[in-house]
Amino acid sequence: MKIIQNYFKENPNLWASIRLIFFLYVFLLSLDLMGGALKLFGKDFSETLIQTTSNPFVGLFIGILATSIVQSSSSTTSIVVGMVAGGALTIDTAIPIIMGANIGTSITNTIASLPQINRSAEFQRAFAAATVHDFFNFLSVLILFPLQLTTNFLGKISYQLEKMFEDVGGMDFLSPVKAITKPVVKLAADSLESVPWLMLIIAILLLFFALKYMVGALKQLVVTKAKNWFDKILFKNSARAFVVGILLTVLVQSSSITTSLVVPMAGAGLLTLMQIFPYTLGSNIGTTITAILAALITGEVAAVVVAFSHLMFNICGIIIWWPWKWVPVRLAQKFAEYSLKSKLVPIGYVLIMFFIVPLLVIFIFN
Repeated sequence: MKIIQNYFKENPNLWASIRLIFFLYVFLLSLDLMGGALKLFGKDFSETLIQTTSNPFVGLFIGILATSIVQSSSSTTSIVVGMVAGGALTIDTAIPIIMGANIGTSITNTIASLPQINRSAEFQRAFAAATVHDFFNFLSVLILFPLQLTTNFLGKISYQLEKMFEDVGGMDFLSPVKAITKPVVKLAADSLESVPWLMLIIAILLLFFALKYMVGALKQLVVTKAKNWFDKILFKNSARAFVVGILLTVLVQSSSITTSLVVPMAGAGLLTLMQIFPYTLGSNIGTTITAILAALITGEVAAVVVAFSHLMFNICGIIIWWPWKWVPVRLAQKFAEYSLKSKLVPIGYVLIMFFIVPLLVIFIFN
């Protein structure tokens, strides 16, 4: 035992790496558990909710709320694609819900920043890294939603894309993240199916626990050149960070996981907000693969059109905001500074923007 202890003392980076890998697994597990618990709470509710309106404006907020409940835009878009394929939703009704799902999915990385709330400097960096995703999605919807209502440009472009993919069957990707967390999540879901709230509490506790120690391990590695590795390789420039975001999200099939992953890195000072922004945009592109695969499997024209509309919405948002990236970045920075005034600000933001406002809009206008 002493030999092992001495070895790790002589090789602190190795010990920090082992700790980081372990707590990274716990972090990913907590996100998967949280999603599993919320799905036990709300998947049926979300499916019912999605079918309740033909009003595009209300549909937008249904997409936000449904995705906030299940914490997965992939789940929401796959449900929507399935409903379109089955004739329960029209393309015009489905596209606003997809837009809302893009906003709702950013709740997970915002929640992932909250465990650092007692450490002001770390929290400011982490919260800005989380909400830059939110602001990009908000701003994209602000411009593209009215344009979609008046022109149906997403439907028209996506229909042309669908023609190119006629008679192409779908395929399944194996997510390595889900492969390593699925056994534990399945065990928890089977054991706690009747008490999903307990599963949710366990997930939140694990999230706080993992993030606390991940940041410590990351700091140690940053001091010993890990920052240079990120700067010079993965996030060397905006284009590379963008591609990394796409590939990693396609691989794990969850933008919630990939965007949440960089939040503690930002808190530890490992990544800057300008490096994270293009990575976030890439993750938004990567997450569309799930719905596209689901749609191709159905073979239904309308379903494929809706799935491609998700991709085109994100591409159009990137075309608009990449040259003006200082806008969402600056908004995220200012909001993070403001959030330091009170711990109620970030918590209130999550509750109001992702739950209370959508509920009020749905109640009033539906």
